[in-house]
Amino acid sequence: MPRKSALASKVETEIKLLQRHVTMLKAIVENQPIGIIRLSEMLNYPQHKVRYSLRILEQEGLIKPSPEGAVTTDKVDDFLDYMKSMLDEVGQTVQDVRKSLA
Repeated sequence: MPRKSALASKVETEIKLLQRHVTMLKAIVENQPIGIIRLSEMLNYPQHKVRYSLRILEQEGLIKPSPEGAVTTDKVDDFLDYMKSMLDEVGQTVQDVRKSLA
């Protein structure tokens, strides 16, 4: 197996981070209000990673804190539609890059 490339590994890392944020957002949508400890246990992520994802989701305006835990905002549906569209475009770009390697 060839060694890992710093170039390729950065893409992989960012995709996995995006996956964690989206997984967390979907869990909040389905279980809101929900706190850090419950999210950590439910998704099997360390609490520090949950906190980081919550901070990013809050900065994006997708969630907000409440006394009972994180709750979603009215921006979630538009964001999820945007993500689907963006991922379709990225998927096509990945296929184009793959074809160019042949």
